[in-house]
Amino acid sequence: MSLEASHLSVPTLPAGQSSAQTGGPLVSLGDLAWDVLAKPDTLLLAGGDTTGRMELSGGGSAANLAVWAQRAGFPSTFVGKIGNDTFGELALATLRDEGVGLEVVVSQSHRTGVILALIDARGQRAMLTGKGADWELLPAELPASVIAGARHLHLTAWSLFRDPPRAAALQAARLAHAAGVTLSLDPGSFQMIEQMGRSRFLSIIDAVPFDLIFPNADEARAMSGQETPQGALDWLTERYPGALVVLKMDEHGALLQGPQQPRAHVPATQDTLLDATGAGDAFGGAFLAHYLHGGNALRAAECAAQVGGWVVSRFGARPPTDADLARRLAPFLKTGETA
Repeated sequence: MSLEASHLSVPTLPAGQSSAQTGGPLVSLGDLAWDVLAKPDTLLLAGGDTTGRMELSGGGSAANLAVWAQRAGFPSTFVGKIGNDTFGELALATLRDEGVGLEVVVSQSHRTGVILALIDARGQRAMLTGKGADWELLPAELPASVIAGARHLHLTAWSLFRDPPRAAALQAARLAHAAGVTLSLDPGSFQMIEQMGRSRFLSIIDAVPFDLIFPNADEARAMSGQETPQGALDWLTERYPGALVVLKMDEHGALLQGPQQPRAHVPATQDTLLDATGAGDAFGGAFLAHYLHGGNALRAAECAAQVGGWVVSRFGARPPTDADLARRLAPFLKTGETA
């Protein structure tokens, strides 16, 4: 397969809906890769062999969030970079099939990224992220008019851990902020924060006026130095007083606090954990889809909890939609609450 164009621009909105009706799409900038999911039946031993479940699918935190915002009813566009290869073709096809708009640079010198997710018997995952084309996005390659015309720009810290693509992500944030576009961040990885160094990571985050921050408990701990979620939330809201912080705590639900939102707890669902891959991205995409339309953070978190619970009870970051997901989303997609 070959992607002949050096830049693919495919704006997509749901049938019968214009960008003007929504104030522009949610733009998610960053990583698009091909996931290799592996869940061994037994312990992996050096030099040994075992059986297990494996699956290949489109992945990348930023791309996953765009898919879940689209599935939850808000038009989304992905901005990023892929290689001119088969995995790139497949990754783009998965986004097109979901109705996600594309503003993608095709690199002739870097291959599409691949992520290996090893899932243990409890459903928790450890990930090995290959540094593919998505790590090479440059400021000159940004679709400036798309970013300035967005309703919201979402970044993941995977675009900030090294440069490139850090300069491109920070330039996108400046373009968005100057145009009055709101901003959100997923801190991405507690291990990468620790490897970069807490002070260095915070100095980068401090320079961006994020309106929403979506850490999980480990990331909040790595950023704040606080051992408890409550302590980390206090620290984050004090350091970023203009941001709504939504702290994801897996089976313990989520804590919310921000300028217009008193501290609140939203419980998790009772779904059985099969695979945690992509659950945070699904939570973030569903939350933003609801919040950007209605502005009700608590209701958005309830919607996100339902979507996150559905995802962890299935295999992969973007399981095929089904009647159960539609049932869970239905109460949040009533007239006046959906994009």
